[in-house]
Amino acid sequence: MEFLCYHRDRPDSVALRGELLEEHWSYMDRYAEEMIARGPTLDESGNTPTGSVHIVDLPGPAAARAFAFEEPGYQAGVYRDVLLRRWRNLLGRTMWDFPGGRTGGNRYLVLGLGSGQAVDLTVPPDRRELIAYGPLLSDDGATWLGTAALVRAPEPEAARALLTLDRYADIEVHNWQFGGRPS
Repeated sequence: MEFLCYHRDRPDSVALRGELLEEHWSYMDRYAEEMIARGPTLDESGNTPTGSVHIVDLPGPAAARAFAFEEPGYQAGVYRDVLLRRWRNLLGRTMWDFPGGRTGGNRYLVLGLGSGQAVDLTVPPDRRELIAYGPLLSDDGATWLGTAALVRAPEPEAARALLTLDRYADIEVHNWQFGGRPS
């Protein structure tokens, strides 16, 4: 089962986050085979982390909760909250398979928080700029709760336009970059 986990940073937690970076990477190294995508979200300047996104394939909801809440930054108080949802990988690939590579262009996390009947359940026709795409679901996979995407786009509004704008309670767009240990 695939899950999207988004840890949102607490204000003023940048120093603590930096102190725990090696512990965070070591923890994530344990999930290398299960990782579909990962990386930090950043403020508008693109320099300061605001959160951490991980899309992983795990045995079930209990394993996903353990993954999210045993993470060293969470344990130390770096994060103010955690969004953990079942997710379905409609592209069938990892971020490392994205033909656009690790660098170049602006990249975004787009979170469409559902409201009502499911929408955007198929991959958009122009998938060249999609890094990851799929619905957010309840733990049992039966209820649509929204849509999440990692996308390369010229600006935030173009990333937001990936989703059917009037069908969501809210759409968040965050600067995002490929994560993991530097090569």
